[in-house]
Amino acid sequence: MNELDGDSSEDRVPLLLLGWTFLRIGATAFGGFMALVSVVRNIVVERKKLLRDEELMDGISLATILPGPVAINVVAYVGYKLRGGIGAVVCATAVILPSFVLLVGFSIAYLEWGQLPVVDKAVAGFVPAVAAIILNAAWGMRKQALAGVPEILIAAVAGGLMVTVGGFYLTLGIVIGSGLLGLVLFAGAPPSGNGAAAPKPRSGLAKTGGGWAWGLAVALLLGFLLLFLIPIPGLSRYPGADLFVTFSGMSLILFGGGFVFIPLIQAIVVEGLQWVSQTEFASAIALGQITPGPILISAAFIGYKVHGLLGAFVATFAIFFPPALLMVTASRALEKINHSPIIQRSLRGIRAAVLGLIASAALVVGQTAQAHWASAAILAATLIALIRFRVEVALIIPAAGIAGLILF
Repeated sequence: MNELDGDSSEDRVPLLLLGWTFLRIGATAFGGFMALVSVVRNIVVERKKLLRDEELMDGISLATILPGPVAINVVAYVGYKLRGGIGAVVCATAVILPSFVLLVGFSIAYLEWGQLPVVDKAVAGFVPAVAAIILNAAWGMRKQALAGVPEILIAAVAGGLMVTVGGFYLTLGIVIGSGLLGLVLFAGAPPSGNGAAAPKPRSGLAKTGGGWAWGLAVALLLGFLLLFLIPIPGLSRYPGADLFVTFSGMSLILFGGGFVFIPLIQAIVVEGLQWVSQTEFASAIALGQITPGPILISAAFIGYKVHGLLGAFVATFAIFFPPALLMVTASRALEKINHSPIIQRSLRGIRAAVLGLIASAALVVGQTAQAHWASAAILAATLIALIRFRVEVALIIPAAGIAGLILF
């Protein structure tokens, strides 16, 4: 079977096979969202030939200009292309499940024994390593985000404001303001996107021609945003409701992948809601790094700290489901979205601001490191390992913990 045409994919690709395939991917895809996407391509396009390269590229192109975690959005898109809405649910759930189970186990262990001296020393090693990982992510994005002087200025102002002022509403204002600024500064500039034409729709919402399913999806997405932006008194009385509203709203307002979410999540759950401490937040990011799959699985740690196993499930569902639903819904209008000059100009401003936010997150996390020469040594060693030797992050975090045990 070289390729699937029309709707025959719904007959040829059993849901059980899809689930098993993406469960294996989720259990082995270490190294960030591009690593996960690369594994998906290797299996889905090259080995099993379930999709053509052009179709997967369309999905990746769309995922990069929509909010939410890029890798999970691509996985949902692949499932949708092959088996419609249920395929999107099966694939996304399967790819997240291994890291979710591991992260919950790590969370239980950390919150149970996190105050032991040996654990404190390991965490002391984690913190500078996490700061270096975030800083390296910003460094790696610089060429795409900082194409000229206007972008550099936007990034510098955004990062400076977050370090000196901080807070969720400032973060939201920076994202919106930079998008509007991009419309003005880059008017008349050639589009930066290179999206391809949308492939022939195969299943799910694309078949309905709009229909009730598309309308329901749009209504749900608007509802998630309104609940996030308009405070509801007494929401905390319902277990998990506050977690769902917070994480679902965040998932729909930031672009570019997991590291982009770190400053916003930090501003809300550490500084605003005070669900976790700065050290616990850094530990959550570190634990997310040593599990396969997306870094945003760290939301499970925060959810577990707030509401136990229910909270872990709700936070994980809320951070991944809304943008995946948006991804599937927006795939109907892929070509128009990908080539829109308005969207391209706005995103030039947003990407620059986001780079500044990521860099500021590295500084904020780094400030929680112990004032000890070992912190600087671990930070420097991590940067060298990442930039010079391209060492896997999944190896760096355990190594940093061991270094913490020895050096602190």
